[in-house]
Amino acid sequence: MNYDLEMEKQMKIFPEGTKVLLHACCAPCSSAVLERIANYFEVTILYYNPNITKEEEYKKRILELKRLINSISPKYNVALIEGRYDPTEFFDIAKGLEKEPERGIRCFKCYTLRLEETARVAEELGFPLFCTTLTLSPHKNANWINEIGEDLDKKYNTTYLYSDFKKKNGYKRSIELSKEFNLYRQDYCGCIYSIRDKEAE
Repeated sequence: MNYDLEMEKQMKIFPEGTKVLLHACCAPCSSAVLERIANYFEVTILYYNPNITKEEEYKKRILELKRLINSISPKYNVALIEGRYDPTEFFDIAKGLEKEPERGIRCFKCYTLRLEETARVAEELGFPLFCTTLTLSPHKNANWINEIGEDLDKKYNTTYLYSDFKKKNGYKRSIELSKEFNLYRQDYCGCIYSIRDKEAE
């Protein structure tokens, strides 16, 4: 399925100004995504990432995200909700999968953990739509992410906004915007296992 095309179809169904809860992992990924959708939707970012093992890294990323939000001027204001930070939530779903390689089943469970919290919060706060920046990265499995979102769509009273934000040069644009705003770009996903695999390379 062309998820980018599916998102464009949804944008014709939901009126301009519809509120979207956007899960975000970091400022660089958020930059190109916000450029793409914040001139059509009213976006609130949910920063929920218990997969980030180091608290210093977690705090660094959210500070960069706040700085990015204060540096842009989309048509609709962008708000930010900081979710709880408890790495044990990630380690609980990763039990038994510690030796799995990056992009394997452990990552699938991590996507599910973060997207389910986004759907739950979207339902709780009355957001008609929820989405994630995760599909911008060429290192993430966009099919998995969209399939998870589609399943959560059926479980919660909110609609998943399909995406493949790396399409239309989205990832390239995130690099350009990161340079423009001098954003910190991490070179690993966030969890201790991604650090391990990065060091092994």
